[in-house]
Amino acid sequence: MTSCPKRIVHYMHEYLDGDIQEEAKKELKDHIEMCKDCRQHFAELKKTIALVQSASHIAAPAGFTGRVMALLPREGKKVGIERWFKNHPFLTAAALFLLLMSGGFASFFSQEDNQFAFTKNSALKVENETVIVPAGTVVEEDIVVKNGDIRIEGSVDGNVTVINGDRFMASAGNVTGDIEEIDALFGRIWYEIKMVFQ
Repeated sequence: MTSCPKRIVHYMHEYLDGDIQEEAKKELKDHIEMCKDCRQHFAELKKTIALVQSASHIAAPAGFTGRVMALLPREGKKVGIERWFKNHPFLTAAALFLLLMSGGFASFFSQEDNQFAFTKNSALKVENETVIVPAGTVVEEDIVVKNGDIRIEGSVDGNVTVINGDRFMASAGNVTGDIEEIDALFGRIWYEIKMVFQ
């Protein structure tokens, strides 16, 4: 069979598939009558096809699939989680970004949470973490007080912002700008973002 043309084996496959042309069929039959090896190979191919076709009617016993599946080891939680991360890379990246950003914001705000700070101005007085605008004085700039209170007895020509504190106005106190008290976390975040872009 090794000395036989390759087209003969090709014709055998076409014949068994039912796709052979009449001329090729005649050439195949003539060759098989003359070549013992090809005749044996062709007979083995026919037997193989007959065996496969007869085995297709065999069915597995009832419940066989269920029993085999029950014997397989369970998939671990770690594998399921890893598969979810691989199938959802955008959500994974977004969640990781939010986690890192919230950690950054938390550390940023925790550094300043207990520190009393205020706008430095020689006209302002400080008593027990309370910034005082004395009566009869005019402060011509914005005042920011963090983690403390402000008492306005004089006049402020600008905005007053109090973060984590309270404001007290005397009857003679005057502010020409806005007065803003920021106590909530989101209010503080919004204030910090506004300060970055000003």
